Amino acid sequence: MSHVLMPLPRRAAALVPVLPLVAVVALLALPPTGDGAGPADVVSALAVGYCVLRLLRERRRPLSPRAAVLLGLPVVGLALAAMGAGSPAAGIGGMGRYLQVFVLVPATVLVLLRGRADFRVLAWSFVGLALWQGAVGVHQYVTGTGASYQGETIRAVGTFGAQDVMGMATAVSLGVVCAAGLALGRAPLLQRAVASGCALVLMLPLALSFSRGAWIATAVTCTVQLVLAGLRRALKVGAAVVASGVILVGGFGVGTAMLQERIDSITQVTDAPDQSVIDRYTLWAAATGMWREHPLTGVGLKGFPEYRDGHATLALSSGSDIDGAGETYHKQALLSPHSMYLLVLSEQGLVGLLTLVGSWLALLVCAVGGLLRVRRRGPGLDCALVACGLLLWLLTDFLYGDIGGPSTVLTGVALGLTAWWALSPGERPDAACRDQVPGRLEEAVAR
Repeated sequence: MSHVLMPLPRRAAALVPVLPLVAVVALLALPPTGDGAGPADVVSALAVGYCVLRLLRERRRPLSPRAAVLLGLPVVGLALAAMGAGSPAAGIGGMGRYLQVFVLVPATVLVLLRGRADFRVLAWSFVGLALWQGAVGVHQYVTGTGASYQGETIRAVGTFGAQDVMGMATAVSLGVVCAAGLALGRAPLLQRAVASGCALVLMLPLALSFSRGAWIATAVTCTVQLVLAGLRRALKVGAAVVASGVILVGGFGVGTAMLQERIDSITQVTDAPDQSVIDRYTLWAAATGMWREHPLTGVGLKGFPEYRDGHATLALSSGSDIDGAGETYHKQALLSPHSMYLLVLSEQGLVGLLTLVGSWLALLVCAVGGLLRVRRRGPGLDCALVACGLLLWLLTDFLYGDIGGPSTVLTGVALGLTAWWALSPGERPDAACRDQVPGRLEEAVAR
């Protein structure tokens, strides 16, 4: 034989670096533990520490200059905004959260992933989390044990609960994006079929989340993924999606009056907006008012709640209703503008917005460039579609959503996957070519 297969223990050992990252995603399947850092946040910190120890032991440079600049760019705005925070505790706490999500966790993913095999393992973990959360959400809808929506406890929120109604929608949406990318690649037929099935199944809990923002971001992202994968394949998958939609609506009765009303409300944000839309417009106006008063560095990290009432009109309600999914009825204060861009603009000013969004756009350009290089015949098309799709979903969702809650750590891992594809292949030939020379690698291990 030209080469021998790698022994099973060595194959298992090869997955060790990616296991802490998989654990971060897997722990989001557990119910939240209350206020403070959850299990996934704790393990993400441990993963960062593990990454540092590996770098010290292997005595290698952690990041290339380009990666260090792109991932470290947000630190500039964060440092300035932290100095302008209302209190040292607010500045340190806010900076720590931003560094975790947008700098440290993405950098850890970039360093620990060593090839496309690791990338796919982590992408499939997103799909697995989405399936679990989606199953819990569908059960909540069917049994009437979900979060309250228009007086009925039917909103699918998964294990995240009524306190974080966007948690399940985010997890399921990112799972759909990963499954779509894996299905549109050049993997074996069975893997592509399983990924396609997962993407279609996840459409049901995504619909039952009643999250308009997640619907829009997922529709935009999957459409772009289909176009990038090729027109012929886009038409085939589009037909499958339409057929599954007919089955869900007609066969399972998913098209309830509430769901139809929620879909129709997307086009009524200016004609006849509901109270949630009015609150969002009011919070957006308050955020822009803060920015006008502090254009360069904003009001400081975690400063939006303190300055909100001074800039919001009387149209703002006292808070959103929280009920169901294990929660007793109470009002939850509206402490963010529900737009990541406006949150950064109000608290970090133009400096923070340009550095943070500039980092994301630079990653997107690099990731799309890598996708175009492998689109026709190169290996890794599935990884490229997943990486570009995850960042595109975040950029779209951030128009009407921001970070917060246990699901936030998923944002960091998703950005890390994008960063790996955008910054690794050209700088680490072993990562880019590892899948192309399995025989040579296994021969070396066998010796």
